[in-house]
Amino acid sequence: MSTTGRYTITAALPYTNGPIHIGHLAGVYIPADIYSRYLRMTGNDVAFICGSDEHGAAIPMRARKEGVSPQVIIDKYHTIIKKSFEDFGILFDNYSRTSAPIHHETASEFFKKLYDDGKFIEETSEQLYDPEAEQFLADRFVVGTCPKCGHEEAYGDQCENCGSSLNATDLINPKSTISGAEPILKQTKHWFLPLDQYESFLREWVLDGHKKDWKTNVYGQIKSWVDDGLRPRAVTRDLDWGIPVPVAGAEGKVLYVWFDAPIGYISSTKEWAAREGKDWEPYWKDKNTKLVHFIGKDNIVFHCIIFPSMLKAEGSYILPENVPANEFLNLEGNKLSTSKNWAVWLHEYLEEFPDQQDVLRYALTANAPETKDNDFTWKDFQARNNNELVAIFGNFINRVVVLTNKYYDGVVPLPGAFSEVDEQTLTELKAYPAVISSSIERYRFREASQELLNVARLGNKYLADEEPWKLIKTDEERTKTIMYVALQIASALATLSEPFLPFTSEKLKSILDFSKLDQQSTWNEIATKEVLLPAGHQIEKGELLFSKIEDVEIQKQLEKLEATKKANEAENKVVEPQKDTATFDDFTKLDIRVGTIIEAEKMPKAKKLLVLKVDTGINTRTIVSGIAEHFSPEEIVGKKVTVLVNLAPRALRGVESEGMILMTETPEGKLVFLNPDEDGVNPGAIVS
Repeated sequence: MSTTGRYTITAALPYTNGPIHIGHLAGVYIPADIYSRYLRMTGNDVAFICGSDEHGAAIPMRARKEGVSPQVIIDKYHTIIKKSFEDFGILFDNYSRTSAPIHHETASEFFKKLYDDGKFIEETSEQLYDPEAEQFLADRFVVGTCPKCGHEEAYGDQCENCGSSLNATDLINPKSTISGAEPILKQTKHWFLPLDQYESFLREWVLDGHKKDWKTNVYGQIKSWVDDGLRPRAVTRDLDWGIPVPVAGAEGKVLYVWFDAPIGYISSTKEWAAREGKDWEPYWKDKNTKLVHFIGKDNIVFHCIIFPSMLKAEGSYILPENVPANEFLNLEGNKLSTSKNWAVWLHEYLEEFPDQQDVLRYALTANAPETKDNDFTWKDFQARNNNELVAIFGNFINRVVVLTNKYYDGVVPLPGAFSEVDEQTLTELKAYPAVISSSIERYRFREASQELLNVARLGNKYLADEEPWKLIKTDEERTKTIMYVALQIASALATLSEPFLPFTSEKLKSILDFSKLDQQSTWNEIATKEVLLPAGHQIEKGELLFSKIEDVEIQKQLEKLEATKKANEAENKVVEPQKDTATFDDFTKLDIRVGTIIEAEKMPKAKKLLVLKVDTGINTRTIVSGIAEHFSPEEIVGKKVTVLVNLAPRALRGVESEGMILMTETPEGKLVFLNPDEDGVNPGAIVS
């Protein structure tokens, strides 16, 4: 288990261009919170640091879309994100923002130190420029075809399809997202960090030094980049939103967001230390401090190549001990997308599932994308809750608390002599802190969550085998021992569940009335202490830790996603361009009448065709229509329809069709009759 030490834990700074969704939680914030809570519980000095990333092109893009200033956007989403984290139980020591004065000061000082030490290359180069908007284009203001995978909507800094990091000038057929114009190349001056000069350092530090203890997905991506050869990377941008470059001749330029943002960890630590009366420097400059970055896989390059190179260039900072990046979480088989609203938003979940924070924490941990992309489904969420939290964890605690109150008025009974089963069960219980610690310290949080559930399984099996509800009738003394052992397991669960299920842990501690204990057992003491919950201790009446989630609640969420999918399809539906201009005389040649379908049958051996008999008011005629995949013959008999009656007859599969039924379709591709259904509209009425 972890020895006492100092840890600086950082969680990726979320962009304030939208709220937090489950992909962010599963990839970064839940594992970081579990790890930080665990370290505190095992006696370590922990600074768990985060904050809002409020610079970069994504912010003014969102502001432009909503017709407001960037400040309005960052204030809105910073507030939503910060409150969501607090309500969800993510226990940061400090949550700051990169618009804070202390961050502007820290980032400017960092840049100036590297500038004064000659660590940058100053270059004048050609960058993409929007001739209509009359401004240089930041990476995210350019879209085009990815040169590596051919994806046609790659951004100027990254292709979200293949994950490749790009320069805007690499894109094929680039377009400005501001005006839609094709950018031109124009000269501008910028400062670059020569990453190629840090290749040998990165090889020694990561590729040699962390080959065995870093995750393979992280190590592999770093190796690929370094083996491919690193190139100088710009640390400034032509943009009016961000931290001004603090040197002469840099007017109109700001620090590139991926230079500025990771320094946000340092400035947030400074802010925390000042508030708490601490010295911030040991958390970033003492070689005995362990620095761990929690990020998603899209940020590996920045946290494992660029930021360490910046720290190395500055010279006084420690390097991360580990960067346990997760893969991506998909939603119901599709990639999560903020722009397409394809997400489960944290603030909405908290409203729709009140007091069920731990259910989502558990479901996302148990299905965490630690080694590969995983898929979140509402059905799996429901099953995790009903079949695991309710049926295993909740069931064990409920039985223990109910029976203790029923048999002993809530007082922990004095045990008699322990049987071999009792001794074996308690020995197994004492092993779990080390087992769970091992998983957590190797960043295997999914595995750790299942080991926690195994503690509850241990309790359930013990009760099922010993059957105290039967034994109470014949052997009251033995029953006391059984219930005493079961209460020790419940007590251990109250402590061990805290990193994973903090709200549940708090409830369970309240039920077991930990506040009345002379000393609560620590994580490590569960393995060594003989008594966790002493005989004679009074517990409270029980309450259900978890409740079943019904199908109707899940259906609501699925319908919500289906509505989002339809809205996206409608928005992306390509409207056919207008046809060539028709004269009034052209239109008058069309004889369009109201008709009634009086017979309908499927065309033999034809999947799409129905043969209709239609009363046009002029006569009854046969019309062959390609609507069989959308309507059954039975449902359209008697329907009034709009018919083009003077269309030249045409033979379809041997049947002569004398006209055309007029249709349209929904954005989802469903055919709809152009239907004159008002009363009093009779067959033969002319449409004009």
